[in-house]
Amino acid sequence: MLVRDAMSTVILTVGPAHTLRQAAALMSARRIGAAVVLDPDAGGIGILTERDILNSIGLGQNPDTERTHAHTTTDVVFAAPTWTLEQAARAMAHGGFRHLVVLDRGEVAGIVSVRDIIRCWAPSREPAPAL
Repeated sequence: MLVRDAMSTVILTVGPAHTLRQAAALMSARRIGAAVVLDPDAGGIGILTERDILNSIGLGQNPDTERTHAHTTTDVVFAAPTWTLEQAARAMAHGGFRHLVVLDRGEVAGIVSVRDIIRCWAPSREPAPAL
């Protein structure tokens, strides 16, 4: 199975001036763990995850004044839609992250998460076996 088969194509994008609270509210409303941060001035694509927001709050920073640009990961590992899920999982495991931004011809095409990969590998809705 390929990344294009598992990725979410409805992507939340935020700007670098959004507050962490604004980003968290948007992420929470969509029940997602990451947003793509588009910064036209910096000319790049970044990613803001729930962990980035959690780390900021854990440091005592104010989510109403902290801006996404200060917490965005800009050295993003990008996936291609033609990667296999194994390639995506390997990149995530190697990099220690749970989301990959998917680029197609230089444009953001989606995001694939660990949850997306697991959903494809174990699609059954049966209850997990008791331990």
